[in-house]
Amino acid sequence: MVAAILYKDLGLSNAEIALYTGMMYLPWVIKPLWAPLLELRGTKRSYVLAMELVLAAAFALLAIAMGLPFWLPATIVIFWIAGFASATQDIVGDGVYITSSTEKEQALYIGVQGMFWNLGRVLVSGGLVSLTKLLYDWRARGVPYAGPSPDPSWRSAWAIVMAIVAGIMILSFVWHLVWLPPGQRAADAPATVAAAVRTSLDAWVSFFKKKQIWMMIVAVFFYRFGEGFIEKIGPLFLKDPRGAGGLGLDNYVLGNINGTVGTITYIAGTMLGGALAARYSVRRAFFPLAFALNVPHLTYFYLSQALPSDVYLITTVVAIEKFGYGMGTCGMMLYMMQQVAPGPYKTAHYAFATGIMALTMMLTGMVSGRLQELLGYQHFFAFVLLASVPPIVIAWFAPFPHQDDAAAPAGG
Repeated sequence: MVAAILYKDLGLSNAEIALYTGMMYLPWVIKPLWAPLLELRGTKRSYVLAMELVLAAAFALLAIAMGLPFWLPATIVIFWIAGFASATQDIVGDGVYITSSTEKEQALYIGVQGMFWNLGRVLVSGGLVSLTKLLYDWRARGVPYAGPSPDPSWRSAWAIVMAIVAGIMILSFVWHLVWLPPGQRAADAPATVAAAVRTSLDAWVSFFKKKQIWMMIVAVFFYRFGEGFIEKIGPLFLKDPRGAGGLGLDNYVLGNINGTVGTITYIAGTMLGGALAARYSVRRAFFPLAFALNVPHLTYFYLSQALPSDVYLITTVVAIEKFGYGMGTCGMMLYMMQQVAPGPYKTAHYAFATGIMALTMMLTGMVSGRLQELLGYQHFFAFVLLASVPPIVIAWFAPFPHQDDAAAPAGG
């Protein structure tokens, strides 16, 4: 999402931005292919630490790449490296969470887990995006740039931000070095690569033998279908000039909306979503949480039709969407943990489920830019509303083959 804003500042079209950044979801789609190999040696904690170091190096390289003449292919390649490291950390990070807590604890703390899972994205798309505008103004010093794209002041601003992110990853590494639990290793973890391959094949076969698995796959795939079209285009709409149908916000205002108000409302949404799931069970809360995720897409439709200029009104409307997104995220995470993942390959099957969800975001993201250019913002967000109906309907019919803890009778 932040890469989309970066490439917008560097002069790429919406279609190019959506295609390049949408393709970056691929590591999360295919991460189940190497998930079993992570059980061969070491603990889940050791892989988390290693990937944080790789990510720190990747963002440091991104800062350097901003000054290169071939900055576009260089940044895309480095983003892909960061993507594979992050997808690997997803596998082992989720493994630590799943194997270190009971289902009741997972439901109770899913709001906290979801909050921190997305807090990095929210803060980076907020405070650090705002910082790029301040750095740009300082670098440009009020002199408009009339040369060929990209503007060197934007490249300098984003290089500094990437260096800051590299530093944040180092701090995260130090924190987890002290506090992160190791996570339980699977009892039947493979001892060799050949055994890991066999385990992987067995995990795939057993995954598709699960009761009602195809309907669960449909539920996971479509849950974020409407959101997949908004993720890339929403920030570009807020940023594009009014002559192009956007709201004309600069990075400073955009960052404040996503970072300050967006953070507060998102956290409130995740905490409420987790509390509802813990109180009423995932089975009972799933449809309301899917509803909460998709109905707030009306906010962008309203903004594209009304094109308000009042920043406070825009902030309030976007905050509603963030709140719904926070609530809805809890529903899918718990559904994958407690309905799709259970079995002898719990961590791998959870990775399979998140890969399916990532496939949705990849496919919708890649075509969203071209679709927006064809339809214009007003008709594009009308299309998003239509795309948000199937997730709600499918959530109503989603299967629940496993009884979760919160729904179990006393003593059961």
